[in-house]
Amino acid sequence: MGKLILTGVDGNLGGQAADYLLEIAKPEDLIFTGYNPQSLEKYAAKGVETRIADFNNREGLEKAFKGGRVMALISMPFVGVKRQRAQGNAVDAAKAAGVEKIVYTSLVNAADPTNPSVEKKDHIWTEKFIKEAGLDYVFLRNSQYAEAMITNYFTYVHMGGPLTNSQGDGLMAYISRKDCAKAVAYALVAKDSHKAVLDINGPELMTISKFCEIGNQVTGNHVEYKAITDEENYRVFDAMGVPRTTDGEFKEGSEAPFSSDGMVTFAQAIREGKMAIKTDDFQKLTGAEPLSVRYMFEHVDEFQIGDRHSKDA
Repeated sequence: MGKLILTGVDGNLGGQAADYLLEIAKPEDLIFTGYNPQSLEKYAAKGVETRIADFNNREGLEKAFKGGRVMALISMPFVGVKRQRAQGNAVDAAKAAGVEKIVYTSLVNAADPTNPSVEKKDHIWTEKFIKEAGLDYVFLRNSQYAEAMITNYFTYVHMGGPLTNSQGDGLMAYISRKDCAKAVAYALVAKDSHKAVLDINGPELMTISKFCEIGNQVTGNHVEYKAITDEENYRVFDAMGVPRTTDGEFKEGSEAPFSSDGMVTFAQAIREGKMAIKTDDFQKLTGAEPLSVRYMFEHVDEFQIGDRHSKDA
């Protein structure tokens, strides 16, 4: 019986998934991988087998995945050819190592060709690559992290102005990154999920105006929402020093640790109704209710987006 492999435990999502996985699986049944040796030490101390895995380097990946039966592939934080190459390396190596099934963290509505998000291109490419490899799979199509918008909300609290972006009155079922991590853990241990596509959504579809309203009710702040155009949205991020693509330079401690191409086209997708998806797949998978935006604002210190973690080629 092969082990369960969790990749990317040195990242925000992977690290949280590791904590959940240790609650529902035995350490001796697990393999955790990451590119940072120091990040693996605490898991090794708990009896988990740990291995270095650099997805930018195909050599050594097969060895890192040897002995695994199911692997959770946490998507890379960079966008475009680099991500496709890295994730393709991981899938090829997993298959060669004898892995039978891959749990992949994808994006809501990734398969829709009219979805303008640049992020979704890599996700649907990876989903297709996994299928063509002949592997079993569970695709976790995550809604937007609520943490990203909570951090963004407080950026505008500090600035004293309205929260601005180009998503307009579009709807999103904001999901906590913690819940996305829980979904990864439960999908890894699930024995009855085969060739499954699951939408991992928060409990309520809402506009960004409603999001701000909830934040104001909980915190006592008075942040309003102001819709702007996509081009104006780019200029806002340019002024913050946010790179247009993930090939750019990211500021340490940035409150927007993403590329503006990703964020602006994501806002466009929301505005055009491409992300207005809400299911109960999370509840069916985990047996738990997803955390609400209100709860996250009530415990705001636990729900910030945090630093960027990646090893770009």
